[in-house]
Amino acid sequence: MVRRVAVVGAGSSGLACIKICVDEGLEPVCFESSDDIGGLWKFKESPEPERSSIYRSLVVNTSKEMMCFSDFPMPADYPNYFHNSQLLQYFRLYAEHFDLFKYINFQTTVKSVTQRPDFSLSGQWDIMTINREGKEERHVFDAVLVCSGHYTRPVLPLSDFPGHETFSGKCFHSWEYKDADAFREKRVVVVGIGNSGGDIAVETSRSAKKTFLSTREGVWVISRMSSNGLPLDMTAITRLNNILTLLLPSTLVNWATERALNQKYDHRLYGLKPRHRFLDKRPLINNDLPGQILQGALVMKPNVKGFKDSGVVFEDGTVEENIDAVVFCTGYKVSFPFLPPALSEGPHGDMTLYKRLFPPSLVQPTLAVMGLFQTKGPIMPIVEMQARWAVKVFAGLSRLPSKEKMLAVIESETKRNMKSYPCHRQAALQVDYIPYLDFMANEVGVRPSFVTLLLRDPVLWVKVFLGPCTPYQYRLTGPGQWAGARQAILTQWERVAQPFRTRVVPEPESRPSSFCSPWLLIFGGTVITAVLLSKNEVVPVLQGAAQILDRCKIFLKDSWFTG
Repeated sequence: MVRRVAVVGAGSSGLACIKICVDEGLEPVCFESSDDIGGLWKFKESPEPERSSIYRSLVVNTSKEMMCFSDFPMPADYPNYFHNSQLLQYFRLYAEHFDLFKYINFQTTVKSVTQRPDFSLSGQWDIMTINREGKEERHVFDAVLVCSGHYTRPVLPLSDFPGHETFSGKCFHSWEYKDADAFREKRVVVVGIGNSGGDIAVETSRSAKKTFLSTREGVWVISRMSSNGLPLDMTAITRLNNILTLLLPSTLVNWATERALNQKYDHRLYGLKPRHRFLDKRPLINNDLPGQILQGALVMKPNVKGFKDSGVVFEDGTVEENIDAVVFCTGYKVSFPFLPPALSEGPHGDMTLYKRLFPPSLVQPTLAVMGLFQTKGPIMPIVEMQARWAVKVFAGLSRLPSKEKMLAVIESETKRNMKSYPCHRQAALQVDYIPYLDFMANEVGVRPSFVTLLLRDPVLWVKVFLGPCTPYQYRLTGPGQWAGARQAILTQWERVAQPFRTRVVPEPESRPSSFCSPWLLIFGGTVITAVLLSKNEVVPVLQGAAQILDRCKIFLKDSWFTG
């Protein structure tokens, strides 16, 4: 029977795992190699080997209501998108509220995690640690939750670029970047257009003489703000939108989304337009990048081909001379050196995990790897749900399929994702936000039943189904139910509005007449749009319409009446 659980790391996933273990009556022991909680979100002035590192100005890309833990809303006065120091403070509040610090052993490094000789029967693990005095200690645990993250080993692909040995400028990975002070009046090249690449390119362009942003294939750029200045993720990540994305032909969704993005700024004109469609890969989240391009402080360039003396050569043949620094935002290598190679090294150089959580090769499912995924949505709610599911599996309350079935699922999901992500390692990491959460919630027994909710609490149903898919939804029912979940959902937009209330503006005295009701506006807008659409635009709108009814039938049969 599982009782003692080792938690490796005290970042966001480690804290969630400690709390879930305590909730389930288990005995968690957390090993944290640093002197504080926070993991990735603990800013330090200098990067430290084998640890995550963030830059000083980093602001979260997901809003406070979407990314909080499901039974602990963030303070109402927090900005909707806040600085990394405020997220660290939220972790402290969470740990203090649930009394988690007493379970954490700071400055204790996990050296090895190995199966005990009787693992096939006991499922137990031998764990070797080194404490702050350098003393090695051996522990026995019934289960292990790996929460050490995967942003500790930067990939710096200098060998791919001829001439780097004699390049006179400085080349380094974004892992080392802290701020733009060193680049004032310099000429800088940023390689890679993920979120870090976008942030660093924008920040350096404000003080550098010129910043060049190099991208292999471009990217779709979205802002943190939606219409009316509201958080984009709260208007985009809804159950209704998820259903529409599943039911509508992807051609139509891509066309509509890309058209809306190009109306803000033409991605082709700005040198941003990617080879892929919008739904195929994660977009870049950045409020300021197009503006920096517009004013000439930031210049888009194709992929780097090589180096020549002080210059950087690009694949289109152009050369930018007198480059002082090149920042490589080229990702990280997934590494868990304390785990057995059979678990951490898959056939494609990635870690083979069922539902991005469980190694299928284990005879006893008593180890889970948290947070090793990528998604178009907040990370923390998924990690918390992973912890809830993993603990249920440890306790025997949720059973995994056979090894063969798990491997078949992994292969099927990876093959599907490779249509958008040709790299096997990238494809294996992708999960769809709401479907993945709902799958795990079903396993835990906490997915809300929408038919029951509609009949019993139609006001709440509207908020849950049509509103943002906030984490509180998974505390409405079942194990771990939180009495405050309903109220948290009903008041979530009030907490969004709270930080804006620094200058109160009176509401208008007159209200729009029924003639201007939303339904009439939608109807009128539809008619006008149909009239204004050109012949070329009508084709993608109509394309695939015959598929919609079939998809509706499948959805109603497989999804609506479950949970």
